Amino acid sequence: MRMTSIAAPLSPNPAAHSAGPTPPHIAGLSLVNLAARQRMLSQRMILQTVLAAQGDGARLQAAQRSLRMFSESQQHLQATVAQLDADGAQRIRDTYEGTHRIGPLVAGFVQLMQQALTQIEAGNPRAGDTVAEVVAHTDRVLEALNTATTAFDEIARTRADALMKELTGIVGDIQGVAKEAKVVSFNAQVMAARAGVHGREFAVVANTLSDITTEIDQLSRKAGELAERSRRAG
Repeated sequence: MRMTSIAAPLSPNPAAHSAGPTPPHIAGLSLVNLAARQRMLSQRMILQTVLAAQGDGARLQAAQRSLRMFSESQQHLQATVAQLDADGAQRIRDTYEGTHRIGPLVAGFVQLMQQALTQIEAGNPRAGDTVAEVVAHTDRVLEALNTATTAFDEIARTRADALMKELTGIVGDIQGVAKEAKVVSFNAQVMAARAGVHGREFAVVANTLSDITTEIDQLSRKAGELAERSRRAG
């Protein structure tokens, strides 16, 4: 039996892949972690299915749960194309439908796995052959899921780099404003000193402004150092 595709084309319309509320096992996971977890789930399913074919009822139920989780996660991953920028969305389309075409392969794996579990549950004598075919596709499926994980990882890195660049620019702007405020504060202190008694209240304001600009400068320096450490760590 050859693995066939049941994958729907990726659509820029978020509603095209809407599956209701996000399942608890997906909520909170980054796209990279979710894609990486698919690899683990695929291997767990195969092992559970092999054991289920040997008469382990508990493993059959476990495999069915794993398949449900895998299918929901896969749908969520492919639906994220609607949430990405143009470059990221195209990267995912190329991964699932274009050059790599892992979408049909993964969808075929899900279909084949479902067939194996259905046959095992029904006591179908052909279940052994279907399970053997599932096992035979292990390497291909794992390679496809690795490709997907790499794609999501590259998108995450691109996002992080863009965010870091924007953060660095913001820190630079803050430092520029702080320097200008220092000049204003210094000039105000000079004017207050020249005014003598009449400049006391103005001097209080100037000194307060000086304290504020000093604090802003310190905070911006800390933010700049944090941004630089994050850049180096990336």
